[in-house]
Amino acid sequence: MKFRPLHDRVVVRRVTAEEKTAGGIIIPDTAKEKPQEGEIVAVGPGARNERGEIAALDVKVGDRVLFGKWSGTEVKISGEDLLIMKESDLMGVIAA
Repeated sequence: MKFRPLHDRVVVRRVTAEEKTAGGIIIPDTAKEKPQEGEIVAVGPGARNERGEIAALDVKVGDRVLFGKWSGTEVKISGEDLLIMKESDLMGVIAA
């Protein structure tokens, strides 16, 4: 199924959390925090400005981004857990 977010919303896939700490201790699933880093899967066309023109988003599909701990709405699309959030909820793009 294809999904296209509206306006200035983006769809984000969380990256998998590390299984071990830097010291080599394995973290059980119940103790892991959800990662605050993800990959952009889909972007909307952009928000309208005061003149009614569409302002394009600064992120694109494939960008790795950071977002707040409580940002977005969790949804399941085609069996995959994803987040839908506004572009303003993103903190920044991780440069490769």
